[in-house]
Amino acid sequence: MLGEFLRTRRRQLRRVELGLPPIPRGTSGLRREEVAYLAGVSVTWYTWLEQGRDVTPSRQVLDALARTLRLSAAEHVYVLSLAGHSAPQPSEDPIPRTAPAHVRRLLDALTDCPAYAIAPDWVVMAWNTAYAALYPNVATVAAADRNLLWLLFTDPYLRTLMPDWEFTSLHNLASFRAEAGPRLDDPPFSQVVARLLETSDAFRAAWENHDINALTSRERLFRHPDVGELHMEQHSLIPADQPRLHLVIFTPVPTTDTPTRLRRLLDTHAPPGTIDDPRRSGDPGK
Repeated sequence: MLGEFLRTRRRQLRRVELGLPPIPRGTSGLRREEVAYLAGVSVTWYTWLEQGRDVTPSRQVLDALARTLRLSAAEHVYVLSLAGHSAPQPSEDPIPRTAPAHVRRLLDALTDCPAYAIAPDWVVMAWNTAYAALYPNVATVAAADRNLLWLLFTDPYLRTLMPDWEFTSLHNLASFRAEAGPRLDDPPFSQVVARLLETSDAFRAAWENHDINALTSRERLFRHPDVGELHMEQHSLIPADQPRLHLVIFTPVPTTDTPTRLRRLLDTHAPPGTIDDPRRSGDPGK
């Protein structure tokens, strides 16, 4: 399978895009010796690889072939998996600061489900009208404070909204640490941690535990001051084309009266229009 895939991609390359001279009519793509030269491997070894012989390519060699054959990120992962290697490490690109338009449209379409999108450092980048009805402060807080971890430990409203605040705060803190991983010393992560260490006794005590957890889907309970208890299912999703973005969507538990209560909340508290991006809500901090 690996050999067939490499052979197909080699033949699909356009020589002119690589600055190579044309070859006789009827032949397309690169020659095996050209791929071998560009990837830094022997022609014989690469030929064996395409022929499916018993050779074991290293990750470094496959990375070089992926660059030479102009493989997409998905194709690169596929090639590594065929050879028994794990996916490549994510690039250290700057953290995105705006949610793509198609993600904002998706949040808008979830009219009956509170939902938001966060960056790797947990800055809330987008949310829908239903989430603003559930948690109004997200639309009014200063842009510099619109970070889910910061809000969780500093906004008294959230302690009222979440009867299980103590558990949820610890759970989310462990998820944040897992999300940060080796980038915890990078400014976007370290700055919010430093602020919270100075501001929140609860955060300071929890941070010392070094707990790690995934941002999982689970059942949640909110106690809204206007409509009472809302039993919700929390879903954490990662868009296939935006792997550094987390979408968190809350759906009402159908076996409770939450659908009715949530409908009443949305009818009476949702502001007109759509609030899904700080720049569109007139926030001067953006």
